[in-house]
Amino acid sequence: IPAGFPQPALPGDNPLTREGVALGQRLFAEPRLAGNSAQSCASCHDPASAFSDRVAFSLGAEGRPGARNAMPLFNLAWAAEFAWDGGQPLPRDQVMAAWRNPDEMNADPEARAAVLAANPALAEMTRAAFGDEAGLTAARVALALEQYLLTLVSAGSRFDLALRGEAQLTADEQRGFELFATEYDPGRGRQGADCFHCHGGALFSDFGFRSNGLGEGNDTGRGGVTGRPADRGRFKTPSLRNVALTGPYMHDGRFRTLEEVVDHYDHGVRREANLDPNLAKHPDAGLGLSVEDRRALVAFLRALTDEYAGDAYRKVAATRR
Repeated sequence: IPAGFPQPALPGDNPLTREGVALGQRLFAEPRLAGNSAQSCASCHDPASAFSDRVAFSLGAEGRPGARNAMPLFNLAWAAEFAWDGGQPLPRDQVMAAWRNPDEMNADPEARAAVLAANPALAEMTRAAFGDEAGLTAARVALALEQYLLTLVSAGSRFDLALRGEAQLTADEQRGFELFATEYDPGRGRQGADCFHCHGGALFSDFGFRSNGLGEGNDTGRGGVTGRPADRGRFKTPSLRNVALTGPYMHDGRFRTLEEVVDHYDHGVRREANLDPNLAKHPDAGLGLSVEDRRALVAFLRALTDEYAGDAYRKVAATRR
């Protein structure tokens, strides 16, 4: 657990073990999970892109696009619900949902698990992970993947190094951090960007569900899970760690660049029914940040990339056989 991070509430019925994590890592890169035996979890959650995809909508096993942008998979140990709408209580539930989804892996989990169980190497890893001869079932695939996913921790950016006195931010990055962490309250002489309300703390996310002024569309977001009108159009706040690697952005991947994201929050927010109060308080014309300040915000966001991301994340990609 990195310094400054809260204690995670790990699942008590699926304790992390070296053997279970190793099995999950192996399965993450296993294309035979898919109904067509040609797509793995890593196909849409690329380790080299901080376990996200570089397109707005990933193509599933049958070549159909999904309905939402593939979320990055790190620091899940600190999240309470999963998916953009929080519809899955645990990582294992999200695994099963993606596994069955016809627009994603399009598979019968038990049938796919039986195929994998026939592999001698996987059978041995399963025995080591679960300590018996019961074999690799769909439920055990989900549990092993959950264990692996919970170990993916992002906490090694240059910003983290600067906090420890081991690096120094540039002038632009420092200005961007000041804007990020400052309230927008002109009446009190504060001209910040208000980012910290939703993206504050060591995790750079409150993991809440918010409407951020993208305009009301057909995707009801959190409202589709809770049935509450007040939740319509609300989506999970993603972490900003590694954000330079995880575009395109938003649940529908509408913004290609960080510059477009900053422009949206500066002057593109739409006045919709469930707009988050931290955005609704801004004037209709927006924040009015200067070109230089918007550039500084982007510079700070780029400083949140793990220094080891390119090497450590690619180690997972190298396991694809």
